[in-house]
Amino acid sequence: MNYLDAHTDLYGIIGHPVGHSLSPAIHNMAFRATGKNAVYLAFDVTDLPGAVGGIRALGIKGVSVTIPHKEAIVDLLDEIDPVARRIGAVNTIINRAGHLIGTNTDWMGAVHALKEVTELKGKRVLVLGAGGASRAVCMGLMDMGVAGLHIANRTTERAKVLAEACNASWSGLDGISGVKASILINTTSVGMTPNVNEIPISPELLPYFQVVMDIVYSPTDTRLLREASVAGCRTVKGIKMLLYQGVAQFELWTGENAPIPVMEQALRESIGM
Repeated sequence: MNYLDAHTDLYGIIGHPVGHSLSPAIHNMAFRATGKNAVYLAFDVTDLPGAVGGIRALGIKGVSVTIPHKEAIVDLLDEIDPVARRIGAVNTIINRAGHLIGTNTDWMGAVHALKEVTELKGKRVLVLGAGGASRAVCMGLMDMGVAGLHIANRTTERAKVLAEACNASWSGLDGISGVKASILINTTSVGMTPNVNEIPISPELLPYFQVVMDIVYSPTDTRLLREASVAGCRTVKGIKMLLYQGVAQFELWTGENAPIPVMEQALRESIGM
């Protein structure tokens, strides 16, 4: 739709800050491509309970949730789906006549992106990082039937806590040289703009992996991915995870198939690819 009126459905993203979010570009393009009278806006939120009340009062149809609210919002919603409950974080809210349902599509985005280049069932995976994104990725991997999962983090206690929840092994970042895995996933912020020359693992270890994924999407080609490509690994960019988690959101909100090529093009244009 090229206009807004009293019948326009409202969607959005809540976080703090949100000025950098690419979600408005992705979802607004999807709405236009499918002819929906809908708009998606970014809301910088510091009063989370107030924002949740606003979602109900204004009838906002669907909401993306980003840092720092993914965990805190869990206790403010009416219903949490089992996967999001297990992850302990919500990145998507579905509003059904004022009944707010929390779910998580981050794991869907990661799994879909990985499955474009490799089978997951029976594989061994090394995950770097133990934050919220790592938790979503690890839970998704376990659901896909990976044979083994090792979590390495700078703070070993956090790695241990997540590993126990996922039935995985764990170590500090200095203990990964002996880990047997064919897939490496970086869920840390190492290598993100402006620190583009940083890398979360020694390049000497990269030839031991068949597939390397980096959830960092700015820059799109991180140093980790460049070094992995040189080492002969298949690589998965962070923008793919970002795309597919957004695709899953669109389909949950609308009940229709997402226009994936259109959404991917909007994402690429937003990051200057």
